Amino acid sequence: MGALALLLAGYSIFCAVSIALTHFGGDAYREQPLARLMGLVLLLALAGLQAAHVALLYGDQDWSDSRAYRVALFIVAPSFFLFSAPLLKADRTKPWLHAVPVLLAPFLPTALARPAAFLIGAGYLVWLGRSLLALRAERSRFALEAVLLGTAFVIAVTVALLGLMPPLLPGKTFIALYASAIGLAFLLVQTALGLRPCLPAEVQEAAQARYASTTLAKVDCDAALARLETLMHTERLYADAELGLATLAGRLGLSAHQLSELLNARLGKSFARYLREQRVGAAKAMLVAEPSASVLSVGLSVGFSAQSNFYDAFREIEGTTPGQYRKLQRAPE
Repeated sequence: MGALALLLAGYSIFCAVSIALTHFGGDAYREQPLARLMGLVLLLALAGLQAAHVALLYGDQDWSDSRAYRVALFIVAPSFFLFSAPLLKADRTKPWLHAVPVLLAPFLPTALARPAAFLIGAGYLVWLGRSLLALRAERSRFALEAVLLGTAFVIAVTVALLGLMPPLLPGKTFIALYASAIGLAFLLVQTALGLRPCLPAEVQEAAQARYASTTLAKVDCDAALARLETLMHTERLYADAELGLATLAGRLGLSAHQLSELLNARLGKSFARYLREQRVGAAKAMLVAEPSASVLSVGLSVGFSAQSNFYDAFREIEGTTPGQYRKLQRAPE
């Protein structure tokens, strides 16, 4: 158990750095600065906890009595909530209220700190669980991802419950289980983001459509979709690497909420998914029509800002890489 916990703890620290540089390093949260900040704080807190777990399991250095450990323990739940709430439209409170438990953490005795942190964490999980259930009508769009993230949710609840019963798991046993649980949660989240790199943006749009009343009552949806088709196929607006929901909506004479609802209601997809499909569709044509062009140049010319983004989107939509797609198309010749 200890060896597995060490392996997963090390993996967690690596994943925390990787997700911070890739997932939070781009412009995916350009319109959600609080979600980006809290996501980074969450990664830092989890990496710090795992470093402390490695110190105990490998070097017998118990940092769990330190104030820094207790603060990190209390940061996890509020930061995860404040990261998720803007995406799920779940929060109606002032952000600073969630800092109260963190401020109290250094003054709590060690024996009380762990169960208190997990009790608070369990409350946050229940609150977020209700918000996720409200999106159950959208589950067909996020079937596999929902299973992966739901499993991570169950792991978190289980650890929270075990944390409330420290006498049952004394010494290193609970630390090993806790370190393993964090590592497994990272693995599941990394898998979900690998399958759907823009999953948070798509969940946000689904939540927005769920909670907002219709904004399309006075919109000619067919005309708007026809205009959208023109902007994409004639003006190649998708080739603008900086194209965002608000910018495209402005070109259509719509608000960002109207365009988001239009895409979700009439096409059954989020803006992020729609834009990736447009870019990948254009890239497919270029890969065949311009065999001498490099894969990178094709990706950049259709609006992707980096080769990794191009490969991720192409693999997500086509199930293969751009290079493999080009070879398959040329094979009959």
